[in-house]
Amino acid sequence: MANRKLRKSLVGVVVSVKNTKTAIVKVERKFNHPLYKKMVIHHKKYAVHDEKSVAKLNDVVRISETRPISKTKHFYLVKVIKKAV
Repeated sequence: MANRKLRKSLVGVVVSVKNTKTAIVKVERKFNHPLYKKMVIHHKKYAVHDEKSVAKLNDVVRISETRPISKTKHFYLVKVIKKAV
């Protein structure tokens, strides 16, 4: 059980729910550029396993790392933090 605490946990926005049991989540990361000291925003999209299809478009969700479920899915949906309006 100690290994479970080492898994990544990220918060992002659902950008696609077109596939069954899969949601695409965009996670943004903000940091200062080391040389120019300007705020830089990087984003990455993750394919997330959503067993019950509870995530809808533009929901804010928490995802966690897991064993590979398919070729591209290595994360699963933990919970929906904020529903889209």
